Amino acid sequence: MASPPPPLLLTLVWAAALLWCGGCDARFVVEKNSLRVTAPEALKGAYECAIGNFGVPQYGGTMVGVVAYPKANRKACKGFDDFDVSFKARPGALPTFLLVDRGDCYFTKKAWNAQNAGAAAILVADDRDEPLITMDTPEESGRVEYLENITIPSTLISKSFGDRLKKAIDNGEMVNVNLDWRESLPHPDERVEYEFWTNSNDECGPKCDSQIDFVKSFKGAAQILEKKGYTQFTPHYITWYCPEAYTLSKQCKSQCINHGRYCAPDPDQDFSKGYDGKDVVVQNLRQVCVYKVAKESKKPWLWWDYVTDFAVRCPMKEKKYTKECADGVVKSLGLDHKAIDKCIGDPDADEENPILKAEQDAQIGNGSRGDVTILPTLVINNRQYRGKLDKAAVLKALCAGFRETTEPAVCLSEDIQTNECLENNGGCWQDKAANITACKDTFRGKVCECPVVKGVKFVGDGYTHCEASGGGRCEINNGGCWKETMNGRTYSACTADSCKCPDGFKGDGIHECEDIDECKERTACQCKECNCKNTWGSYECGCSGGLLYMKEHDTCISKSTAAQVGWNFLWVVFFGLAATGIAGYAVYKYRIRRYMDSEIRAIMAQYMPLESQGEIPSNAHHIEM
Repeated sequence: MASPPPPLLLTLVWAAALLWCGGCDARFVVEKNSLRVTAPEALKGAYECAIGNFGVPQYGGTMVGVVAYPKANRKACKGFDDFDVSFKARPGALPTFLLVDRGDCYFTKKAWNAQNAGAAAILVADDRDEPLITMDTPEESGRVEYLENITIPSTLISKSFGDRLKKAIDNGEMVNVNLDWRESLPHPDERVEYEFWTNSNDECGPKCDSQIDFVKSFKGAAQILEKKGYTQFTPHYITWYCPEAYTLSKQCKSQCINHGRYCAPDPDQDFSKGYDGKDVVVQNLRQVCVYKVAKESKKPWLWWDYVTDFAVRCPMKEKKYTKECADGVVKSLGLDHKAIDKCIGDPDADEENPILKAEQDAQIGNGSRGDVTILPTLVINNRQYRGKLDKAAVLKALCAGFRETTEPAVCLSEDIQTNECLENNGGCWQDKAANITACKDTFRGKVCECPVVKGVKFVGDGYTHCEASGGGRCEINNGGCWKETMNGRTYSACTADSCKCPDGFKGDGIHECEDIDECKERTACQCKECNCKNTWGSYECGCSGGLLYMKEHDTCISKSTAAQVGWNFLWVVFFGLAATGIAGYAVYKYRIRRYMDSEIRAIMAQYMPLESQGEIPSNAHHIEM
């Protein structure tokens, strides 16, 4: 049997195992965003920069600023107060992006000092010619008290680009740049898919505390997004395997299950006391199974409740990190603990666990994502999130994963963005009277887009005009057409496809329709005896001398004549109907008679020859004997 390797050797073995993917090359993807220089002319253009794994990148947004390169403390390893220097922008001025050199101290230390000096962002220029890398937090991050307080975004730029920026600044030129994170995350459809790679261990110092606090604070937003179908969330857990030569070693036995196939580091780095790595692996597996069973019950969001409740009720520090405590949390959420136990399987079996095997396979990068090698890691729409594990920052990144105008209401809250439609209506068209606007607030800003109101679609450019269209257009603000009521009568210029003044009015149909005076314009009541009176939208005609007005002929006749005409008309109708009846009866009688004659002739022809038939020959028939 091989002798147990020293802890340092085992750590190196795990580091190698972490990058193992069954024969393929491990790949850590550097997530990038765009940095565009707008001045001076010689530097104009877009440049790639790597997003730091700390601070708060402005996913979905942009930042405009002016670059400053300090004359002293150029590596920013000391506080700028010592040099009596401030980079805080004056009111009305562009914010400052501080350019510093790489080296001599942690990236996070540089960012912290730049933030304290008033910089809005930090650009770290590489000190060697190499592909861009991801600036990460120091390994002993537990000792870095300021780490979680870094809020400015940080990026690494190439050495050659940094040299060009420094030269321009040293020559006294003003360098204006635009940091653009709008396309740092893809947004292919109306649903965001994201993964959270985490750990159930709560004894790894401030980093574990940060994970627990994040899950607790983000739970509400995550569950709302999941319940309404805006997102599809999946939790994941990293495990390592123990090389076959060491599966029987003390280290592997205490830190692995299923004969060295799935391992996690000892929480307190002491194999002789406290909880072991295998306890962490089993609890990680239980949390995956909680998610699996909850998802099968159509309630995948219960994972957030389980993880937060478990952290509070079953902490390692209080020696409650046990199956019994976990089962209590499961039962309190109404989940089937037997189904979860079945999912977990037998940790002592010398065989693969299908759940953990799938987790190991998922660590390997696919497409643009790259391998997951850091805990914690968020993967949003198959891209690894970079930045602080903070509710507002992560929510902003998730919202950047939605296509514009499809984001849920939580993405438009004041906590993570400003509503540009509140100021001057965003420069878009609006109808104040009907409270209708073309300005649509989005996570990335605003768009001027003619709206759909009560099923009626408005059409136009969205900036200068929008008009209701379709059959129901008159139901919305009368289609933007003229409408007025007077003396109990209402007239409207709205038609199915335009604004047109109704009969009796003239005008553009939009702003006004003016009553036509039919009497003045002599378009009615033109007969000699006619008296015309104009009304709003119409007219009234009368006749003098006791005459009666006939509108159809625009003429006046006497009432007796009208009555005589009426009676004559009735007599004509009466005699017409009578003549029609008599003619119909004659035709009917004639047809009946002809029909009866033909029937009688047919019957008589069967018994005697008629005059039209000849005599029947006597030998017409014979009988054969």
